Amino acid sequence: MFIEMARRPYRMEKRAEARDETRARIVDAAIALHEAVGPKATTISAIAERAGVQRLTVYRHFPDDESLFQACSSGWYERNPFPDLVAIEGGGLQACREGLVALYRYYSGAERMLASVARDAPDMPVLESANAPFFRFLAAFSRALFDRLSPPLSRAVFASATLDHAVRFPTWQSFQEAGLADEAKADLVIDWLK
Repeated sequence: MFIEMARRPYRMEKRAEARDETRARIVDAAIALHEAVGPKATTISAIAERAGVQRLTVYRHFPDDESLFQACSSGWYERNPFPDLVAIEGGGLQACREGLVALYRYYSGAERMLASVARDAPDMPVLESANAPFFRFLAAFSRALFDRLSPPLSRAVFASATLDHAVRFPTWQSFQEAGLADEAKADLVIDWLK
């Protein structure tokens, strides 16, 4: 009896580890598919096949779209952390430029996923809550750039609107389509702010 009781926690730990590994494979598969074909075109069957599990296993771990998208967003943001504005010292236009360059480099590295999600978001309301951390980050980032810029009161509204526009992914995409490097994109915004 003592031996049986000693084995049970070990088996439960192993089972929990296997469950966590399966969940991680499902999330990894969903993230890869969301990036490659977009959330809208990603099917549960494709996720299951890529993760090496049955469709029912995917549903057991993620009973609805919202839980799957939340797990994918959290996992993706963990692997792709937002730029850290705190690391940029000083203030004024130079600090604002450095912050924009950091953000635009982030966009360069995350372009496929961000473009897929941005394309599919209007048709998938479930993406709104999954994207909430990204939009909160952008609002805080824009505000932090504004605070570092400390524009004169007469230009505060203009500077705020310019920064709000400059930090958006679609703005970065339009600069990218024009063939601008990330540094040149930031320089253009700084010219707007002068």
